[in-house]
Amino acid sequence: MPPKKAKKVDSDSFEQKLWKAADKLRKNIDAAEYKHIVLGLIFLKYISDAFEELYQKLVKGEGFYEGADPEDKDEYIAENVFFVPKQARWPYIQGKAKQPDIGEIVDQAMAAIEAENAKRLKGILPKVYGQQKLDPASLGGLIDLIGSIALGDAQAQAQDVLGRVYEYFLGQFALNEGKKGGQFYTPESIVRLLVEMLEPYSGRVFDPCCGSGGMFVQSQKFIQAHQGRLDDVSIYGQESNETTYKLCRMNLAIRGIDGTNIKWNPEGSFLNDAHKDLKADFVIANPPFNDSDWSGELLQSDGRWTYGTPPKGNANFGWVQHFLYHLSPTGSAGFVLSNGSLSSNTSGEGNIRQALVEADLVDCIVMLPTQLFYNTGIPACLWFLSRHKNGNKNRDRKGEVLFIDASELGYMVNRRNRAFSEADIAKVADTYHAWKRLPSPDLSQKAGEYEDIKGFCKSATLADIEKHKFVLTPGRYVGIPEEEDDGVPFEEKMGALTAELAAQMTEGLALDEEIKIQLAKVGFSLETQ
Repeated sequence: MPPKKAKKVDSDSFEQKLWKAADKLRKNIDAAEYKHIVLGLIFLKYISDAFEELYQKLVKGEGFYEGADPEDKDEYIAENVFFVPKQARWPYIQGKAKQPDIGEIVDQAMAAIEAENAKRLKGILPKVYGQQKLDPASLGGLIDLIGSIALGDAQAQAQDVLGRVYEYFLGQFALNEGKKGGQFYTPESIVRLLVEMLEPYSGRVFDPCCGSGGMFVQSQKFIQAHQGRLDDVSIYGQESNETTYKLCRMNLAIRGIDGTNIKWNPEGSFLNDAHKDLKADFVIANPPFNDSDWSGELLQSDGRWTYGTPPKGNANFGWVQHFLYHLSPTGSAGFVLSNGSLSSNTSGEGNIRQALVEADLVDCIVMLPTQLFYNTGIPACLWFLSRHKNGNKNRDRKGEVLFIDASELGYMVNRRNRAFSEADIAKVADTYHAWKRLPSPDLSQKAGEYEDIKGFCKSATLADIEKHKFVLTPGRYVGIPEEEDDGVPFEEKMGALTAELAAQMTEGLALDEEIKIQLAKVGFSLETQ
């Protein structure tokens, strides 16, 4: 009897399966355009599911809903649910999926939803489904595919199904689009690390280059995970790319996050600051790396440049000072920058960095591993700034900076990209909090107390940093990790290595002679070449 064939294990996640199926329907449409088509339909399915669930409760009219009109928009507003008119509800859309004019039907549905929910959704939803290059059959197939999953009912919301799908698709589109896609997406594990370190429990959270809104989403997840109150946080943001801004507003809307303080204008945060008077408790951001096209030549005398005028050809320290300008007197900022920001002395950057250190604004620097980003191979780091280094719950860390080298952490998600694991995030965040917080009053409890770890973390003084000419590369401070002592004396190790090298050299010479003999047999002489 022949042996049974091993059953193939299907290890793809729900999100991966959905992505693969949706990607097959893309055909001749670029990922940059297709993302709006797919994410718009996912959004439509979500709000339709949420509407339908409340609609059925209103139809039954039981308990609290007795006598309610299921077509009364106010009933949905009261429950923070988007009102979906009949021609935009998912069953109606899916029933028309095989019709040749399905694109126009979806566009009309999007317009109808915006009209009914103008305050929160006006001008946000994509209306690109009627374009000629979008094959009606493929669009119908995509509608049927998305229609096969529940996204907006109570169980799906509790499991964050929509959030998982939306975030996974954003990441996959960023991966497919390369540099252009990465402009609107920061990998989740980096955002999570920023949020876990800053701990934005309450107050105003600001991201002046907010992309698709990942910083806000993770802030909300952090608050929920720590039993905080979402009402204690208000978010503010700005984005210069209109289509990315719309993605952000949808991303927030599906999570019930108020996005009315997210602003768009084509000039961007430097030329047209949409929140001029805002003083935020937290700034969390991933600005464009080394941006040379930031209109720096028009801003040479700008009032935000307290610590020095940024070079015209690089916006890094323009962003840093923009963040500081918007920080409250007790605020903290965490953001991503290229590693060049830690050591560059080009066009006065070193002088700005020195001024920031001397003003005691730099709280922590984290060196990141390579391959974390979908859109760039530029090495990156995290900066943390604080205007209040001796807060009520914190140890007095005036005159000190924490350096963390996390360059060896992370795991490979695929052949191109790395991510932080839960343990990696906890290791870095816990180290930072142990350094920041007051020691435990119970002296018998040593867990959670900070200590320098060679090769990983070091609390350096401003005098230490001055000795290094204000270069902030963590490797200069944390040193090289100590190797474990295997008990073999150094002299013995050296002797063994020397003997091994000598044997390899002898073997190499013998191989050279053998090659010469074999070449001579075929009439080839090295001396004549």
